Amino acid sequence: MKKALIIGGGFAGCATAHQLELLGNWDVTLIEKSHILGAGVRTHWYGGHPHTYGPRHFLTDNENVYEYLNKYCPLRLLHHQMITYIESDGAFYNFPIHKDDIEKMPDADQIKYELNMTSNFLDAKNLEEYWIRSVGETLYNKFIKYYNHKMWLIDDNKRLDTFEWSQKIKVTKVREEGEKTEQLPNKSPIKEGPREAYDDVISAYPLAPNGYNDYFDISTNNTKVMLSTTIEKFDIPQKSVFIDGNKYEFDIIINTISPDILFDFSYGELPFIGRDIHKIVLPQEECFPDNVFFLYYANQEEFTRIVEYKKFTQHKAPTTLLGLEIPSLNGKYYPLPFKKELIRAKRYFNEMPENVFSIGRAGTYDYNIDIDDCIAQSMDVIERIR
Repeated sequence: MKKALIIGGGFAGCATAHQLELLGNWDVTLIEKSHILGAGVRTHWYGGHPHTYGPRHFLTDNENVYEYLNKYCPLRLLHHQMITYIESDGAFYNFPIHKDDIEKMPDADQIKYELNMTSNFLDAKNLEEYWIRSVGETLYNKFIKYYNHKMWLIDDNKRLDTFEWSQKIKVTKVREEGEKTEQLPNKSPIKEGPREAYDDVISAYPLAPNGYNDYFDISTNNTKVMLSTTIEKFDIPQKSVFIDGNKYEFDIIINTISPDILFDFSYGELPFIGRDIHKIVLPQEECFPDNVFFLYYANQEEFTRIVEYKKFTQHKAPTTLLGLEIPSLNGKYYPLPFKKELIRAKRYFNEMPENVFSIGRAGTYDYNIDIDDCIAQSMDVIERIR
C-alpha cells in the first residue's frame, strides 16, 4: 500500500484525504498544527450563534464539484445582495457597482461623462489604472481606492500590479503551451440587471447548524490525523518530513500550506494579509435588510466589511451575531497579488519534484482559490496519480 502525506487540515487537505479514500489502496496521514480540522471554514459558536471566521459560503460554476459536496454536506442555495456604504454620499449602494445606482449619486453627470470616456482596460498595468479606465476616476474613488488601501495594508494601488481578482468574478481558465493561465473577462465591471450577488454561479451554504464540520470528519474517517502536530523539518526532494526527531517517508506529498515553509524560506518569505475579526451580538432578531448578507465599507474606516452570520446559517434566535473584519498581519488568509511575489512562489513550485503537489489558497499562493477550487484541485491530484 502506498503512503501519502497531506500537510494541512483545511478544506483542501480534508478534500484530498477523502479523494484518496475513494480511490482506495492508500495509507494516508494528515498533519495539522492546530487542534481542529477545517481551518477558517470550521464552524464555531459565540453567544449561541454558529459562525465561521469570515463568511464561508460555497460558490462554484462547477456542477460536478457542487454535486460532490452536496452529497456529503447537504447544501441550500443562497440568493442575496451585497451593499457598500459610501461616506461621501451618505448612502449605501449595490456592490458590484450597479448601473441603476449611478442616477442616485449626487455626481451622476460627472460619472456618466467619465464612463463615456473610458478606455481599454485589458492592458492596464495596475489596479488603479484598470479601475479608472473601466469605470472612471469618480467611481474608483468612491468604491475601490480606499477599500484596497486597507484590504492590502498599502497606500498606493499602483503597487497592485495584478487586478483580475478585484472584479469578484471567476476568471476564465485557459491553457497555453501546457500551462494554465488566466484570461480577464472582456466586459465592464458595472453590473446591470439583477442586483443579486454571484448570480452567474451556484451560491450555497450547508444545511447543518455546524456548517461544514461533519464533512471534515467524513472526509478523514480513514485517514491518520495528527492534530496539534508541527513538522520540524522538510526534505521535499526525498518526500520526507521529521516529527519529534523521527523521519517519515512517503510516496506522495500533498501540501496545502504556504510553499515557502517547505523549503525553509530559501527564496524569501511569501507575504500574506490576515484578519482581526470582532464578534458583536446585538439585541434584535435581525440587523441587515432581508436580502443583504454583507455590508462593505469603502471609505477610510479601518474595517472592510460586516457580516450577519444568521443570513448564511439560518440560525433562529432573538439576537443576531455580526462579524466585523479588520485587515491585519494576524494570520495567513490572503496571498498578496503582487507579480514579484507570484514569481517568488513559482520558484518554490519549480523546486517540487514529481509526486509533490501544492493545492489550496495558501498552497498555490493564489487569492482566487475558494472552497470549490480546493475540491477541484484535490480531484485533479487523484487524476494525476492514478
